[in-house]
Amino acid sequence: MKRLFTMGLIPSTRMFFNSCVLLCLLVVTAPTASAQCTTKNTAFSGYEGINYNLYFNWQFVWIKAGTASMVTQPIMYYGKKAYRSSLVTKSSSRVDKYFMMRDTIMAYFSTELAPIYYRKGAREGKRYYVDEVWYTYPNGKCKTTLKHLYSDGTRDRQEHTYNHCVSDMLNSFQRVRNYDATNWKVGHTENIYIAGGSKLTKARLVYKGKKTVKADNGVKYPCLILSYQEIDDKKYKEIVRFFVTDDKRHIPVRLDLNLRFGSAKAFLSSIKG
Repeated sequence: MKRLFTMGLIPSTRMFFNSCVLLCLLVVTAPTASAQCTTKNTAFSGYEGINYNLYFNWQFVWIKAGTASMVTQPIMYYGKKAYRSSLVTKSSSRVDKYFMMRDTIMAYFSTELAPIYYRKGAREGKRYYVDEVWYTYPNGKCKTTLKHLYSDGTRDRQEHTYNHCVSDMLNSFQRVRNYDATNWKVGHTENIYIAGGSKLTKARLVYKGKKTVKADNGVKYPCLILSYQEIDDKKYKEIVRFFVTDDKRHIPVRLDLNLRFGSAKAFLSSIKG
């Protein structure tokens, strides 16, 4: 699932840590980011952990279907300060009987949010796949090396170079949190290019206004409403509508997702850091 915040699939714990080891073996130097891919970060500085409750629309009834957690923390990456973000989602045992859904997403990026590495391992029902993206910035351009593991075990590898910035779903998520929406009017649009799978996805973010949202921790938050859309059959289709706090941190409080098999919602349950 090529979603900005979508709940996809989770590999086993062993595969997850093997990926970390593979990353260390394959990347011998941290890339120098192109200025076009850097963004001033005001949304977070230290450790941040956000937990969510997931709800699925099951035959016109909303049921609690699982949990999600996102952790962002500062690290040292080959002698340079950087950040690592991870997003883990898990459907409940009740839902697993009908459709198991697991997702582990991991992204490394510079302190100025330039992407370095991305990995997504996903299991949807019987389908399992892995996406990986490595970023380098030769001559001020953005070069991506993409690897994709399909359910049948076949693999695909591609390299692309762009004159504009390209990022992945998790890095884009953090970049969006640093947008200055002070002067935005309803309908304001930001274009986004998402790397993953075997192709580049052209997407956009559309500002939809403001709303107060009550989270699962009982707190009401004044929020900005943002619609993430991707091109489908030559038309933009909303993939997720998310509600972020109307402040400099832009913490996601609620997410409304349009999935292949229906719709889902995620509500913030707790936050640390």
